Amino acid sequence: MAVVARSPDRGSKSLLICPDRAKAEELVRALGPSTPLPLCHHAYPSGAVLIGLLSRPEVELCFVDAETDRETALRLIAEIAARAPELPIVALLGVNDPDLILRCLRAGAREFLLRPFTQDQWETVRERVSPGSARSQPGSHKFGRLILIAPGKGSSGATSIACNLAFQLKRQGFEKVLLADLDPLTGTIGFLLKLKSSYSFFDALTHADRLDADVWKALISPCRNVDVLLSPEDPLAADEDRDPTALMEFCRRSYDICVLDTSGAFGEWNLALARCADELLVVTTADLPALHATQRLMCYFEDNGIERSRFRLVLNRYPRPGALTADHVQAALACEVYHTVPEDAESLQRALMEGKPAPPASRFARSLAVLARKLAGQGDTTGTPSLLSMLLGKR
Repeated sequence: MAVVARSPDRGSKSLLICPDRAKAEELVRALGPSTPLPLCHHAYPSGAVLIGLLSRPEVELCFVDAETDRETALRLIAEIAARAPELPIVALLGVNDPDLILRCLRAGAREFLLRPFTQDQWETVRERVSPGSARSQPGSHKFGRLILIAPGKGSSGATSIACNLAFQLKRQGFEKVLLADLDPLTGTIGFLLKLKSSYSFFDALTHADRLDADVWKALISPCRNVDVLLSPEDPLAADEDRDPTALMEFCRRSYDICVLDTSGAFGEWNLALARCADELLVVTTADLPALHATQRLMCYFEDNGIERSRFRLVLNRYPRPGALTADHVQAALACEVYHTVPEDAESLQRALMEGKPAPPASRFARSLAVLARKLAGQGDTTGTPSLLSMLLGKR
C-alpha cells in the first residue's frame, strides 16, 4: 500500500470521519473554542476519496467513528495508519468496550474518546497525541518494585516459584500485585493457573506508549486478587527485539510489586528485562550441572552490566539426597543463598491439577511465605564458604 505524501506544514486542523452526525456534532462541541473546527466527512471513505483527504496538508489529526460500522471502521483505521503513519488517529466510541478499544489500537489508533465527549477528555487526549508530550499514566502511588525470576537452568522450578510467590506477596499486604509471564516462547503460567486470554504481554508491549487503565483491564486476567499478564499462545507472535522499558514503567506506576517470570538470562529480551528489574531471583538446584549453568547465567548478567548486588539466589528442591549443601552452593557461585525451598512434588502436582496456587499449609507454600516476607523487608539468610568452587572454576 502506497504511503500518502504529506506536507510537513500541516497547520492545526483535523479530519473527522463520522457517519453519525449527532456524534460528530457532540465532538465538535467538546473540542472547544481553542481547537479549529475539523474537516468533517460523514461517510467511511475509501480509494481516491481517502487518499484525497489524507493528502490535505493542513490535516494533523484524524478522528474516526469506530462504532457506527465497527468492521468497516477498523479496516479504515488500519488503512489510514498504513497510508499516513505519522498521522495520529483517535477512535470515537460510544461505550467503554475494552475489546473494541484494543482492536482499534491494534489497527493503528493512538488514542480514543468515549461518549459523552467532554472538553476535559479531549484536552487529555490532545496532550497524549501531541509530538514530544509525555503520556499520563494511571496510579498516583509511589513506584512499585519489579522482581524478576530467572531460572539458572531449565526445569529448576522457577515458574512454579514465580506463580506461587505472587499470591504469597498478596497475602503479605501488597495491595496491587502483578504476575507477568514474559517468556515469549514457552510461557506456562496460563497452563498452571488454567487461565486463557485473547491478549498477552505482546499486546501490552505493542501498545505500551498508549496504555491506560481501561486498556490494561482487558489485557490482564484476574486470579485470586492478583492480576496476571499471560504469554502469547502462539510463540510466532512474540518479538524479542521489542524494548520492554515503557511497559515495565507502566507496571511500576500501576502496581505495588510485580513478579516477572522469564526464560533465563540470554538474549536481548531477557537482558532488557533484567536491566529494568530491582531484584533478580536466580532459581537453581543443588547439583553440579545446575550450578555450572547458573554460574554462566550470573556471569552473563554481570558482563552485561547487571550488578551482582541485585541477585537473590534461591535454592529450590533443597535438601535432596546426594545434593550439595547450601554452603557449598553459595561458595561455588560466590553468591549468598538468599532462600531455600523444599521439595514438595505432591503439593505442586495437586495444585497443577486444580489450577490453583499450592495449598497454604504445604511445605512449598510455607517456604514461599517466608520468601515473600524477606522480599517485604523481614529477614535474610547467610552461609559459610567452601572449596567446592574450585570444581566450577569460580571467577
